[in-house]
Amino acid sequence: MPVTSRILIEYACYHIITRGNQKQRIFSENNDHARYLGILKRAKKKYKISLYSYCLMPNHVHLLIEAEEVEKISKFMQWVNRGYTACFNSKYDKVGHLWQGRFKSKPILKGEYLVHCSTYIEENPVRANMVDDPVKYKWSSYRERCLIAGKSMLDEIRVQL
Repeated sequence: MPVTSRILIEYACYHIITRGNQKQRIFSENNDHARYLGILKRAKKKYKISLYSYCLMPNHVHLLIEAEEVEKISKFMQWVNRGYTACFNSKYDKVGHLWQGRFKSKPILKGEYLVHCSTYIEENPVRANMVDDPVKYKWSSYRERCLIAGKSMLDEIRVQL
């Protein structure tokens, strides 16, 4: 089956979802999450990506991003996913693919829905019955975005009405 082209819209944000191959766990220990976030932070700088929210679930990742150059989103995700795969495979003595195919990307125009999408991403652990309050989940951007934790990963959301 041919691969369809991604929809790329200048000045849009993107809800990115990438899932573990065969829905396998991609984060088993706390330092796995921390390692992924470290790679993500370096990639943000390298590819000039703004990160508005994230959630690292046991078998998939949600990101809400914006790129200065929209065509670099694929390179950004390739760099993040390859970097984390190398760490994961080395740590757990694995080989081969960690991720299930290409990442999904949904363009989001800057507006009120941008904030709703961020909330949707951060409430994933609540919907999955992992916690009863998003503030209790350590591996999402909720605490930083809601000013409960210090600012380290996120960029400021600028909503255009």
